[in-house]
Amino acid sequence: MVLKIIAGIILVLLFVLTIIVIRYPYLIDGFKSIYLKGHTTSYIADYKNYPYVKIENGDRIWEWPLHKDYNRFSLSKKINRFHKIYGTVAYLVIKNDRILVERYYDGYHRDSLSNSFSMAKSITMSLVAKAVEEGYIGSLDDPVKKYLPEIKGAYADSVTIRHLAQMSGGTDWDENYYSPFSITAESYFSDDLDKLMFDKVDFVKKPGQNWFYASGDTQFLGMIVRRATGKSLAEYLSEKFWKPMGMRREAYWNTDRENGTEKAFCCINSNARDFAKWGRLFLHEGNWNGRQLLDSVMVREITSRQLSDAPFYGLQWWLFDWGDIKGFAMRGHLGQYVAVVPSENLIMVRLGERKPYSKPGTFAEDFRVYLQEAVKLAHKVQ
Repeated sequence: MVLKIIAGIILVLLFVLTIIVIRYPYLIDGFKSIYLKGHTTSYIADYKNYPYVKIENGDRIWEWPLHKDYNRFSLSKKINRFHKIYGTVAYLVIKNDRILVERYYDGYHRDSLSNSFSMAKSITMSLVAKAVEEGYIGSLDDPVKKYLPEIKGAYADSVTIRHLAQMSGGTDWDENYYSPFSITAESYFSDDLDKLMFDKVDFVKKPGQNWFYASGDTQFLGMIVRRATGKSLAEYLSEKFWKPMGMRREAYWNTDRENGTEKAFCCINSNARDFAKWGRLFLHEGNWNGRQLLDSVMVREITSRQLSDAPFYGLQWWLFDWGDIKGFAMRGHLGQYVAVVPSENLIMVRLGERKPYSKPGTFAEDFRVYLQEAVKLAHKVQ
């Protein structure tokens, strides 16, 4: 009797599993790449599990100069505790364009790769801005349908590129990193992102009204850049930024399939020093050692508040204002941060395995701790 019950349970489980796989075929890849390896979500070293394209660097490498007080100061007990609790693998403090503090943990070093996660959104925005500057895209206020006529939904005719950049596109996107059944998970594992976006994402709300964080908005931005320029995102990024900025090493951008579409909303795999260069580019309003790589007016717009209900967000960049500590940041799912405090001529980079929970539109407690420590250390030097 017991054996019959067990056999019945197994048959039911197999039936349910079969239905799930038929309905959510991408989960086969998800189980192999994430769940069967003991993770409940993506992780910073998972780029090798998926196809990727190279973001080529050039022959001329621009190396960060070291501050005269490089690694002279000890870190506080509080930040060391946060590094341990949340699995920090890299922490950099850069003052006056010189590395003041550089720490690596858990076997990582200055050439180790880490998944950017949503810091890629800020980089994708740079590609959008560059495409506008070069005339491939007419304006941020162009309708999305001009470039992606396949989009659908009640408000598909109304949405503009700016709306997507503001995170006010009004789609029915479900931004859920831990449910294997959300479209966020499906987009991460999908082998045909363009089809997924056109088939399953609808513009259902009036755009430009409310901020709603949706990785799909950024994916549409990446699709627009590809259509407008006729180039892959990795190719355009390499040509316009990665090579001119003298990146230390090539990077890898995960795609939906071999030689396929880049995940514009995430998954640029690079190292702490090269990620830090994005902070430097925006700190200097798009100027890189005398060469204007990005229009300064556009940089200021990207890092300025856009919506009345989102004082914490610009155009794919996060904004923070804590009195004397005010600036803008790139940030990723597991506590990947590049933060810039212009008044201090300061850049802070943190890469790691996890972060504490934060409500939508807020910064997790760890971000404040890492940034306050950076400001405190910067005040010790000239």
